Amino acid sequence: MKKNWKRDDMIVRSLADSYLPIALILGFYVIIHGNISPGGGFQGGVLAASGVLLLYLGYGFRGIATALNMERLHKLEAVGALAYVLFAMLGIFAGYNFCCNVLFESGDIGDVWSSGTIALMNYAVGFKVLTGVGFLLLLIIALLATDPSHKHDGTITTTEQEREGESK
Repeated sequence: MKKNWKRDDMIVRSLADSYLPIALILGFYVIIHGNISPGGGFQGGVLAASGVLLLYLGYGFRGIATALNMERLHKLEAVGALAYVLFAMLGIFAGYNFCCNVLFESGDIGDVWSSGTIALMNYAVGFKVLTGVGFLLLLIIALLATDPSHKHDGTITTTEQEREGESK
């Protein structure tokens, strides 16, 4: 028995809109303060990437596909990895070991900018994890949103409202 029902997403959208800035701010806070407190680039990147799920819950696959570009996220992940390698190579350029903290004399102990090269590598890891996990979430959502009976013409229906809107 198949029922045609109309789904109203106003409450889900409003909650997603209100929690998205909180998720992003909390994620960036953990990334920025990762060198002086528990957490770091990986944890903050995953927290910030949870915004992708909030966008999906509020707006469906079509909404998230228009807001975020999967190819750009995939390329930005490589930029994050390259930034980490470059910051880690600063030690070799200064005549020390790979990942050596060569900017350790910057800032006062306990400040956000007190760990030198370690903070830069932490920011690069946070950026890489944010873009990488965001890309993986988009990929998983895209695979789950495809309907096997739907012809692959580039359009993906996600909600009952969109299916009813296309049939009209």
